[in-house]
Amino acid sequence: MKNREKISVIFICMGNICRSPTAEAVFRHCVQEAGLQDRIDIDSAGTHDYHVGEAPDARAQRAAKQRGYDMSQLRGRQVEAKDFLHFDYVLAMDNANLSRLQHVRPHAAQSHLGLFLAFAERHDEREVPDPYFGGAVGFERVLDMVEDAAVGLLKHLRTQHRL
Repeated sequence: MKNREKISVIFICMGNICRSPTAEAVFRHCVQEAGLQDRIDIDSAGTHDYHVGEAPDARAQRAAKQRGYDMSQLRGRQVEAKDFLHFDYVLAMDNANLSRLQHVRPHAAQSHLGLFLAFAERHDEREVPDPYFGGAVGFERVLDMVEDAAVGLLKHLRTQHRL
């Protein structure tokens, strides 16, 4: 990890309008609740450029808002090579995006690259399913999984980085 006081985390899915902005919003909420917003930087991006500059999917925003998470200010962006050098944790939502990230990761990068759900404590799944082509239930399922992994990730960061 980089030698600095702040820890940085970026969540990655395909288009950056459903899963990764959900993870960003949920984790940001957890970090704020813990009073660690000055110690942890949080962002999200997509492996593809389909939705650059767009707000998160309205269904994702609606589901998140019902649980108290605000995604309205987030905008889609594509992951860049410099993200691997800036962020300590680059966390993919599924194996397909993880594979794509492994191929574009610069050799000099020392960031942790892995699956976000590896930090989940109540879910055995390791991939967050893409809810884009499904109904509201899919977005609720994503939130359940993301909330679980967000709590686990925060515990990990507190232990590993003495936050």
